[in-house]
This record gives sequence, structure tokens and C-alpha cells, in this order.
Amino acid sequence: MDKRLRLYTILSSVFLSALILAEITGSKLVQVPFIGGFVFTLTMGVVPFPVTFIVTDIINEYYGRKGIRFVTFVGMAMILLVLAILQIDMSIPAASFSPVGDEAFNTVFGASTRIIVGSLTAYLIGQLVDIAVFHWVRQKTGSRMLWLRATGSTVVSQLIDSFVVLFIAFSGVLSVDQIVEIGFTNYIYKFLIAVGITPLLYLLHGVIDRYLGMEQAKKMMEEAHSGSGSS
Repeated sequence: MDKRLRLYTILSSVFLSALILAEITGSKLVQVPFIGGFVFTLTMGVVPFPVTFIVTDIINEYYGRKGIRFVTFVGMAMILLVLAILQIDMSIPAASFSPVGDEAFNTVFGASTRIIVGSLTAYLIGQLVDIAVFHWVRQKTGSRMLWLRATGSTVVSQLIDSFVVLFIAFSGVLSVDQIVEIGFTNYIYKFLIAVGITPLLYLLHGVIDRYLGMEQAKKMMEEAHSGSGSS
């Protein structure tokens, strides 16, 4: 296995793992105090999602539009697979001695089912917007200003994602005001994370350049953004 394929496999695996973890933990809401007494109300899914931001930008950078679209659609298929498996799992009665009974199991994963439906819709829209914005900015800036295309694409896509998923997942469960508040705080959190992880993105970019070799890395990026990107 050559380095290009090995790297793509690792990046895709990390992306899919973080994505699925975000989906199945998204039904838990938490509150996080911030500066000035402000409190973030967040879904638990915001913990693994920064990993997907970073990996999306890295795959975009080295494998182009085709490479990240492929992972995006595989991710969508894996979410559907998880949803189908959860439906089967919830239909099978728990043993009388099971430490996790049907009620607890179904409360957690039944709620996750609705989250997954909302997330699937928001995920697909958000990812396609992220890809489009990333490549539009890169066309304007070339290989310079990685921070701008990475942060800009995340900021725009997550504005859509943050509200679409919550309205689908929590309509009828929470009030519109509560959904808007949670969506707003989720978006602020994601915005801050998108800015905060920029140094990590540059660090990872440097690690990958050294792993591939500068000549190979440069060649991959040129191919990725010349219309002949790797799929």
C-alpha cells in the first residue's frame, strides 16, 4: 500500500469514527459555563465534531473535491447503516439479567434515531456547502491562506448544520425559542472551535507533508485542485 492510499484510509477512518460517534451521542444536552456568566447549551455531538472539521479540510487539501465527496457519501451510508442496526437492536428484548434494560437502551438510542435523521440531512447539506466554499476560496487564494479556506468553509457550513439538525431532531420536544438558543450557542461553540483548531490544522499539514515528502505532497495538492483530484 503506497503512502497516498494509506493516508487516505487513515483520514477516512478517523472521519467516519468521529462522525458516527457524534451521531449516537447527540441526544444528550449539556451546559458549559463561559466568560461573563454566559452558558453554552450544547449537544454532546459537538465533542467529536471538531475532528471531522480538521479531517474534512485535510482531505480537501490533499485529495480534492472528489476525495472528500467520496468520504462524505460513505459517511452518509454509514449513518444509514447505524440507523438500521439500531432499529434492529431496539426490537430485540433485553434478557432479564441484562445490566441495561430495554427502557434505558431505547431511551438513549431511540432519541438518537431522530437525531440521526436530522443530522443526516444537516450533514449532507453542510458537507457539500463546506466543500464548495473551501474550493471557491482556494481558487481565489491558491495554496496560500490555508486558515482562510479551512475556517471560512467551516463557519459557513456549520451555520446551516447547527439549525437544520436541531429543528428536525427536537421540533415538538423543545420550544422554538429553546431550539434557536441551542442552535445559536452550538454555532458560537463551533465558530470558536474552527478558529481555535487552526494551529492544529497547520501542525497536521506539516506532519503529513513530512510523511509524504514535500515533492509528493506538493504534487498531490496540485493534482487535487487542477480538476484531476484523486477519488
